[in-house]
Amino acid sequence: MSTSGDETDFHNDVIRQIRETGAVGGWFAQFDMLILHTVGAKSGQPRQNPMAYQKSDGDEIHVFASNNGNDTSSAWYHNAMAHPERVAVEIGRDKYPVRVRELQGAERDRVYATQAGRFENFAEYQRKTTRRIPVLGLTRTEG
Repeated sequence: MSTSGDETDFHNDVIRQIRETGAVGGWFAQFDMLILHTVGAKSGQPRQNPMAYQKSDGDEIHVFASNNGNDTSSAWYHNAMAHPERVAVEIGRDKYPVRVRELQGAERDRVYATQAGRFENFAEYQRKTTRRIPVLGLTRTEG
């Protein structure tokens, strides 16, 4: 899966903002943002993706493979599932490895509904597609 130059430039700018200020301006300012580190499912090459996340009541954080409501999940989701032992998050100046699990059933529905209730774009993503948007739980393992 290739990434257009414009999308790559956009992601790099968001990553730069997160690293420099710990936040992102503009439309993204409403979200808690992190940088997800994965390796390519096929290439094995390092990948970084900026994304919104949801804090849980415990130690886990949640990310959503919405892919803007497209009919396929985000590439980072496939990378994380292919190599879950090589996933890390960067939040502010803190970078650490995480354990990855895919939420299922009522738990997934509850977490996604919370995100969709807080941010209309997530509700719109689910309306735009027939697939059930995956939600991953990420828990710090060390670091």
